Amino acid sequence: MSTIEVKVPDIGDFTDVPVIEILVKPGDTVKAEDSLVTLESDKATMDVPAPAAGVVKSLGVKVGDKVSEGALLLTLETAAAEAPPAQPAVPAPASAAAAKPQPTSQPVRQPAPAPTAAAGSADDYRGAVDIECQMVVIGAGPGGYSGAFRAADLGLKTVLIERYPKLGGVCLNVGCIPSKALLHAAKVIDEAEEMSHFGVSFGKPAIDLERLRGWKESVIGKLTGGLSGLAKQRKVSIVTGVARFVDAHHVEVSAADGKKQVVKFEHCIIAAGSQAVKLPFIPDDPRVVDSTGALELGGLPKHMLVIGGGIIGMEMAQVYSALGAKITVVEMLDQLMTGADPDLVRPFARRMEKRYEKIMLKTR
Repeated sequence: MSTIEVKVPDIGDFTDVPVIEILVKPGDTVKAEDSLVTLESDKATMDVPAPAAGVVKSLGVKVGDKVSEGALLLTLETAAAEAPPAQPAVPAPASAAAAKPQPTSQPVRQPAPAPTAAAGSADDYRGAVDIECQMVVIGAGPGGYSGAFRAADLGLKTVLIERYPKLGGVCLNVGCIPSKALLHAAKVIDEAEEMSHFGVSFGKPAIDLERLRGWKESVIGKLTGGLSGLAKQRKVSIVTGVARFVDAHHVEVSAADGKKQVVKFEHCIIAAGSQAVKLPFIPDDPRVVDSTGALELGGLPKHMLVIGGGIIGMEMAQVYSALGAKITVVEMLDQLMTGADPDLVRPFARRMEKRYEKIMLKTR
């Protein structure tokens, strides 16, 4: 017998990550790769697996503790005698492929080769294959990386395909995270201004766009770097490029440098995300930006027209207003943020009407 210390693996740039669940207790018998402890970062949860089969000897943490890379989670006493009884249970949940041949009846086995032989449309591709996996996930945003991590936790060999160099998709790179970071800065500016009504006055804020942009990028970098660490810890393979289905079990991934790889898979999750639509009547002009361009903080205009009074439009209006721009909002429907409760939108709209130059509803 020997004792193994199970520690927090490489989790990217994250520190003080909370322990949200402990899945075992002293005396429990575990198999290799069984989940032991669940950690949660700002944007993802992560199960720490058992490095080997054995018996949990002691716990080094409790729910609510905050840990960093290298912190002791528990000790595991390995015993060869414990491994054989657990073996029969491994193949069934470990992979979808292993689950198919489990029954011994002939009718279940016969259909397996049929798709390639009889139905040519299912597997038309006959070329070379660079990577084989059980699960391929197209898109590394919150839907994609969550699906990939879960598939890997369940024992499937997983490949995650992302067209951009950084993981995280729209949300982490050009959506929720950078917009909320800038909204936080806007909120601080607004609250400092409002304090003058209570007798506490501050000077006019000096806006350093370069430093503000750098801080926003650092927030994004911490989260996307953490995702790379989580993918590495789960042995999820990352392939960068644009995926195109060749047939029902093959995708071709084209990288920016022209390199192409073919991935053969059993199952696929499509989580391709979204991007800003280009309106046909908008001129091609550097002064016109979509939400992605607005989040880049390329400059601070004196006046800004926001076309679309939805949530994204109003977020950008709020940020640029706090930074000093005069805002006009145009919305073709009869209220801002259509889909939200009108009782909540009305007081918000009244407040914004006082801050912005103009809000035009039912207007194209």
